[in-house]
Amino acid sequence: MNATLEEQDLIDRLRNKDAYAFEELVRQHGSRMLAVATRFLRCEQEREDAVQEAFIAAFRAIERFDEKSALSTWLHRITVNCCLMKLRSSRRRNESSIEDLLPTFDETGHQAKPTPAWDGDVHEKLAASETRQQVRACIDQLPDSYRTVLLLRDIEELDTEQTAKRLNTSIANVKTRLHRARQALRTLLEPTFACS
Repeated sequence: MNATLEEQDLIDRLRNKDAYAFEELVRQHGSRMLAVATRFLRCEQEREDAVQEAFIAAFRAIERFDEKSALSTWLHRITVNCCLMKLRSSRRRNESSIEDLLPTFDETGHQAKPTPAWDGDVHEKLAASETRQQVRACIDQLPDSYRTVLLLRDIEELDTEQTAKRLNTSIANVKTRLHRARQALRTLLEPTFACS
């Protein structure tokens, strides 16, 4: 109950343009918003810019905040959207191909090189901090268009339709890119998880 009252007080103060309320909002939510931006953007400066743009957008839109969700959830969505806009605007960079990471098929339609099985203790490995860092590093190796779909679907847990709307693309495109991103990620993770 106190958290709800405190949050409502903060929202009211933000709507009244209280400068201290804006500072409090940044203090309370800045690090989480930066963590969200870190999942999407590789460049530290772009992350910081996206978070700053998200706060500016939130400050401008606070009057329209309908309070159907928590303030943190609303800020999270704004941050993700700012990150996606940054990614769209930086599409001019040449993306590398993931073709070498995808399975190949022979003339009968079977995989030319079987996908190796992973050790049975994959869940234990995922629990280890070092392994999480390895998975993150492999995700970061994916080209932006594949990495973004993977992050939205598997990390942010948006459904396919929501992901398509956020990326301004078709559901079929999201499904294709997600499938290819997961295949490429599996190839990148083989050295970590493959059975010996």
